[in-house]
Amino acid sequence: MTKNPEDLIILGIESSCDETAAAVVKGGREVLSNVIYSQIDIHTLYGGVVPEIASRKHIEKVDAVIKKAISDSNLTLEDIDVIAVTCGPGLVGPLLVGVSAAKGLSYAAKKPLVGVNHIEGHIAANYIEHPDLKPPFLSLVVSGGHTHLIQVKDYINYEIYGFTRDDAAGEAFDKVARAIGLGYPGGPKINKVSKEGNPFAYDFPRAKTDGSQYDFSFSGVKSAVLNFLNASKMKGEDINVPDVAASFQQAVIEVLVEHTIKCAKNLGENMVAIAGGVASNTALRELFLKRGKEEGIEIIYPSPVYCTDNAVMIACQGYYRYINGFSADLSLNATANLKIGDSI
Repeated sequence: MTKNPEDLIILGIESSCDETAAAVVKGGREVLSNVIYSQIDIHTLYGGVVPEIASRKHIEKVDAVIKKAISDSNLTLEDIDVIAVTCGPGLVGPLLVGVSAAKGLSYAAKKPLVGVNHIEGHIAANYIEHPDLKPPFLSLVVSGGHTHLIQVKDYINYEIYGFTRDDAAGEAFDKVARAIGLGYPGGPKINKVSKEGNPFAYDFPRAKTDGSQYDFSFSGVKSAVLNFLNASKMKGEDINVPDVAASFQQAVIEVLVEHTIKCAKNLGENMVAIAGGVASNTALRELFLKRGKEEGIEIIYPSPVYCTDNAVMIACQGYYRYINGFSADLSLNATANLKIGDSI
């Protein structure tokens, strides 16, 4: 007997960077379990993610994380209907660990396999806590590796309207945090210390790009902060870290919000879903809500646990890919530079 789509049980596996994650989701929206093993403490020692170390840790933890996710769901592997796994973009070594584990499970348990684009997964995180959310809507995906402005036409079709020409927003946060002595991971630490600073103490640049009114560029503001720090050091001037952090953060979030609001208005979209690790930034959320209210645009976002890398979002997007006829065979591979819309 064929199951109703809302009863399908999806096991999601995520290992694109430094989190080993597995989750079980029913019907694309109901979370039955969510397990995340984070390597942040390890990579903090090095000031950023070391791909080789990340890969080894994924190998050590992936089986235990998957088993716990299934156990926490109060189900068994036999109850799982589909296995969904991140196959890109990301670090190729870590990706290969998750893809290999998923293919092994798929083969051994005779379960359908679905490859998922990590960026699409971030967008899908919004479906979990906003059960009435349905495409079309506009989404800003902003994380350590990605800054994309995407129109979600339906659950599996997208159109990109803007992207970063250089550094991703989260990458710029990490580099500035390192420069002002906050360490890794930069995003949460800048978010925290900025609450003690004046966001208008320094006028760091808001970049505009040629050719697209919606594209982003964050290398300029990063360089402006580094130049300011170097000049202050050469002059022997004290640096007010909270003010620098808050002013840098303000420069980044203003660009993110204004480009997104402008795109939504021009497309006639009255709903914006933000996603990705930087979507948990409190100043970004506050500015989005303020501008959204002014322009009559509803702003939504997931809880912080679903903003950072997790397998719930992969299971959710895997569900929508599967019910729309997409599946993979054992030739599925990791693709470090996988793009939105690429075939999987």
